[in-house]
Amino acid sequence: MNHSAFYANGGGYNSPEVETEIHPTAVKRASPIVVHSPNTTYSEDYITSKFDYRGADVIQGADGQLNITPTVQPFEIRTERKVQKTGIMMIGIGGNNGSTLTATVLANRHNIVWHTKAGVQTPNYIGSLVRASTMRLGTDPRTGKDVHVPISDVLPTVHPNDLVIGGWDISGAPLDVAMRRAEVLDYDLQRQVAHLMSGMKPLPSIYYPDFIAANQSERADNLIPGNDKQAHLEHIRRDIREFKANNELDRVVVFWTANTERYSDIIPGVNDTAETLLAAIKSSHSEVSPSTLFAVAAILEDAPFINGAPQNTFVPGCMALAEKHCAFIAGDDLKTGQTKVKSVLADFLTGAGIKMLSIASYNHLGNNDGRNLSAEAQFKSKEISKSSVVDDMVESNRLLFKPGEAKEASKDGKKAEKSGEHPDHVIVIKYVPAVGDSKRAIDEYHSELMMGGRNTLNIFNECEDSLLASPLILDLTILAELMTRVVYRPLPSAMVATPVEYKPLYPVLSLLSYMLKAPLCKPGHDVVNSLGRQRAALEGFMKSCLGLENLGDVLLESRIW
Repeated sequence: MNHSAFYANGGGYNSPEVETEIHPTAVKRASPIVVHSPNTTYSEDYITSKFDYRGADVIQGADGQLNITPTVQPFEIRTERKVQKTGIMMIGIGGNNGSTLTATVLANRHNIVWHTKAGVQTPNYIGSLVRASTMRLGTDPRTGKDVHVPISDVLPTVHPNDLVIGGWDISGAPLDVAMRRAEVLDYDLQRQVAHLMSGMKPLPSIYYPDFIAANQSERADNLIPGNDKQAHLEHIRRDIREFKANNELDRVVVFWTANTERYSDIIPGVNDTAETLLAAIKSSHSEVSPSTLFAVAAILEDAPFINGAPQNTFVPGCMALAEKHCAFIAGDDLKTGQTKVKSVLADFLTGAGIKMLSIASYNHLGNNDGRNLSAEAQFKSKEISKSSVVDDMVESNRLLFKPGEAKEASKDGKKAEKSGEHPDHVIVIKYVPAVGDSKRAIDEYHSELMMGGRNTLNIFNECEDSLLASPLILDLTILAELMTRVVYRPLPSAMVATPVEYKPLYPVLSLLSYMLKAPLCKPGHDVVNSLGRQRAALEGFMKSCLGLENLGDVLLESRIW
């Protein structure tokens, strides 16, 4: 059967003959928030806010006493109100995530509804932090009730329906074929969006066989020719420029959603500085990975680059290059199911004073990601990103876990080497083709209770992997675009003597950590993995852009007379 013709002709079926409302997560709304405060001013172009960043310096004296000095630094933040026309270029657009995200945006853009065995389904952006969750702004004085708003409404953000989609893939299959190959979406939806995707063909990509599993070679039929990595870099940069110009875009976000690579060796004189990395590309050094090459191209084209896989794309030289060009980067590895739950449970157990003794995590899945991860080198990359998620929570409670020697945070933005007592943490991933995109995750948390008691929590989680990952790609893209419109400056204080010019945020967008398994952070600073703290940081930053205090949950009005 000619499947393309079958799709194009409707396969003998019609779209549901029903009137449906647009799902709340896909509705376009005008920004409904206006802050009435001397700290917040609005112009046609900008929202300008003043806020006090409060902290505390804690120094332990020789006698063990902790001496605390509260600190305050006033800042001014300016946010450009006009949302940029934005495109996303995905590396691996023909994979499960890329084809699923593309079909989802098109279905929402055209409000395509479809039949399932449970009835008629409406397109939506459920699973997106930005589009499908809310945050508390304050209370209504007339009722005393909390007021929550969608996160997408707090500041002007790009609507996912308006994103222009493109990208690269080593497989040249058009996106309607890639969507069918992925076996993620319902057939009736595939049938209706296929004609919108059939003309979308991935740009040729780069393929260095040493970095991904050998079993991926059969898909590699859409390649930029040759072995000259400098030529490949220039080709990718040209692709970004042409995509931006042809679609009349203000901003392009480049997103790695391709196969997990093996870790790159960090070699002095090769990838340890910006200059050596550029020289290594010029000489086509074997340790320059495809993802690092794409990251360098994006940095040089001033396009935010987000790494949605676990490999060490951001080698020290790449981090330094981003700093040099003030270009935004974020990573690593999308945090979807098992790891997101782990970051909550580990926080809960440690915060409750329960000592985790071991965490055993087992996964099996049958999509192409699972197939690639069946190779040992690629699995090791994933194992590293999954295992680091509890580190800061363990470090926060040395009543339960014996401390080791104090170690500084890593200079490359990664977590420092583990020191001190730590739970045993084992991770297993198996490839089982029969289950397709429906990933199974089984976790056991074995903990110590009072007086030598034991507690074991077992969790079984079945999830559709790409339907959890795709909303995160949208969130990261939307928030990255927002961050390019935000600048700040410290105001005169005890810490800053004279006014300074506005600056963009630091290139590593650690504010996006909520969506990432192994988040990068500013070198010299500790990684935060606690899901609650990651979300609180993002909410607090967005409120500061409006000149609002970051509301806690003291709820003092309900505690006093």
